[in-house]
Amino acid sequence: MQPAAGVSTSVQYVIGEGYEADGVWHYPREDFGYDRTGLASVFGDDAPGTTADGEAFDPHAMAGASPTLQLPCIVQVTDLQTGRQLLLRINDRGPADPGRILEVTPYTAKLLGIPRDGAAEVRVAVQQEQSEALAASLGAGIKIASAPVGGFQASNLAPPPGVAASGGPAIGQTDMANANPAADVVPPLRLPVTLTAVPPEPGALYIRSGSFGRRYDASREAARLSGMPDAHVIDVPGQGRRLYGVETGPYPTVAQADAALAATLRAGAVDATIIVQ
Repeated sequence: MQPAAGVSTSVQYVIGEGYEADGVWHYPREDFGYDRTGLASVFGDDAPGTTADGEAFDPHAMAGASPTLQLPCIVQVTDLQTGRQLLLRINDRGPADPGRILEVTPYTAKLLGIPRDGAAEVRVAVQQEQSEALAASLGAGIKIASAPVGGFQASNLAPPPGVAASGGPAIGQTDMANANPAADVVPPLRLPVTLTAVPPEPGALYIRSGSFGRRYDASREAARLSGMPDAHVIDVPGQGRRLYGVETGPYPTVAQADAALAATLRAGAVDATIIVQ
């Protein structure tokens, strides 16, 4: 898919109201400390001509979609199964699948080594300084409603035989001379390729749900999910105060994790999502 002809690029800072996608409600918010694991998918042929923040969609861009993050922002994405890392510009809403925390362009997927079925274990971490600089440059006080999330499907992108062999930049290289992604400057509209590698850290898939101020409430939710594997109460990290959630699993395959997530949502669990640990 090529960028839509005649679509003007008028980037706006977007947070937006809560919205429903595939029966699940999402509540976007500004979060410069976001750092999560989960599953990623790939944009298909139904990708939008214009992203939620007003950019022309480009299947070759280092870009992606998040259900909740402020748009645009810069994230580091690590494919936990291949160890490949890239900086991406999050500029769209999606994916619609509640079991995915990220959707990437086909070229990004090829560089990271995301398989044909579009399901990859990833870690997504907002790059605070770059994202704050980007927000400030766009007047972060203006927060417009996000574009509606339409239907999504898995990409038919074939798994790459190797980044270097496919003609893309080799690991550790960049397609922009002297690029410095860590610099405290406003990132460009089109990010350079910054492909690096770390040791792979694949993990097991779990379902995490809830964010309760009282352990008693989390225990009640764990009781409701007692039919799921090893439903237990956990401390929820990174919230600035003591909160509790419920975790079930592990699930050996993505299909089993997806089925468990669907069952958890049907049971009325709050903020249920698939995580990797």
